[in-house]
Amino acid sequence: MSRSVRLVPAALLLTTALALTGCDGGPEDGAHHGSSGVGDPYFPKAGNGGYDVSHYGLTLAYDPDGERLTGKAVITARATRDLDAFDLDLTGLDVSKVVVEGHEAGADRDGQELTVRPRDRLAEGETFEVTVDYSGRPRTITDPDGSEEGWLPTADGALALGEPTGSMAWFPGSHHPSDKASYDLTVTVPKGLTAVSNGELKSRRTSGGKTTFVWHTAEPMASHAATLAIGRYTVTRSTTRSGLPVYVAVDPSQAEASRAVLARLPEVMEWAENNFGPYPFSSTGAIVDRPEDVDYALETQNRPVYAGAPDTETLVHEIAHQWFGDSVTPKSWADMWLNEGLATYAEWLWTEDEGGLTAEETFTDVYEHGEEYYEGLWDFPPAEPTDAEVISADAVYQRGAMVVHRIRETVGDDAFYDIVQGWTATHRHGNADTDDFTAYVERQAPDEDFTEVWDDWLYGEGKPERP
Repeated sequence: MSRSVRLVPAALLLTTALALTGCDGGPEDGAHHGSSGVGDPYFPKAGNGGYDVSHYGLTLAYDPDGERLTGKAVITARATRDLDAFDLDLTGLDVSKVVVEGHEAGADRDGQELTVRPRDRLAEGETFEVTVDYSGRPRTITDPDGSEEGWLPTADGALALGEPTGSMAWFPGSHHPSDKASYDLTVTVPKGLTAVSNGELKSRRTSGGKTTFVWHTAEPMASHAATLAIGRYTVTRSTTRSGLPVYVAVDPSQAEASRAVLARLPEVMEWAENNFGPYPFSSTGAIVDRPEDVDYALETQNRPVYAGAPDTETLVHEIAHQWFGDSVTPKSWADMWLNEGLATYAEWLWTEDEGGLTAEETFTDVYEHGEEYYEGLWDFPPAEPTDAEVISADAVYQRGAMVVHRIRETVGDDAFYDIVQGWTATHRHGNADTDDFTAYVERQAPDEDFTEVWDDWLYGEGKPERP
């Protein structure tokens, strides 16, 4: 992500929806109910216990004039315990029917929780399918930091962004980074509009004044990295030098301003592979929307979203996230620095390799003058944000990058790049937390002492002493 953080307290708009059926009670009513939330320290209701999702099949239709979304979600999951009931995260939309394993199920709503009660108990280890029919006007969610996500109506369509909890505004699921899945998305829009999502475009057909796009994402994806962009985009398709498909969708108002930077995408991809290891996905690209439609860039998987024409450093940042955040995904939002610190440090490395400031010079500049550039830089350590309001604050991004640089200083360049590439390979398409990272670094450099790096830079309060 690359967003201007506004430190404005704001509650998530998790408005209670109408119940579907008259089922009473919640998770505490039975011993075989999956938990509502996985206990994330900043978003405790995000995700759900009792099952793991393996696939989302989403069939959507959107009417921009009425801002109305109609959807059917077919979710494939495996029960991790016996289940008489389980929850899905969904906010704001009306649910008309829920089916589990071919039988209509009971369901009721409480805030963002859609509690599903299948006809028959699901046994631990059982793979099951749940289908949810829903519709309505999707909501825009205001994050604790004041930024907007979820479903964002635009001048010519809509843009769906999910970090950290916005995906529950447009499809039901287990919306926590620890539960990754593959996706198939079929979306129908009025003729003349384009629907862009993650993965690869498998088909496009027009009939009766409407166009249907089918997108497929084979690699595991956290739901916050899913996107859907609907609008009058100018689309270009190409390949990188290695043959990787590139799909770029640009709002026509941003085409000229974006052209030079987007032309460097294959070059940035090659540079990133040289530094971070093999690219973890089967396509790449970009979505560039109007800056008045969205005010931050986001590392949506395969093709990041940009708020207007990006500069090269933002392009580098979001491409780096394909390794750090999308492929290697944090276990919880407490580990946000693993995404943002490494992606910010990628900017420093790019600038160094382009003949600008070295990473050491950037580190020194941030250390000596950071208070002038970054609000609250030394307010808390990068691995311990104080609350949900600041998980995207400068202390996470810039101090996180400083931790990465201190690792590089400690081990030297050769070992540093071995560590980075080994990290992305070891946890490819998986989840990891800060303890996993520090333990990995120590295993790869057993003769080095990281006490000062961890104690002062990663977890230390205030401004550390400069080594």
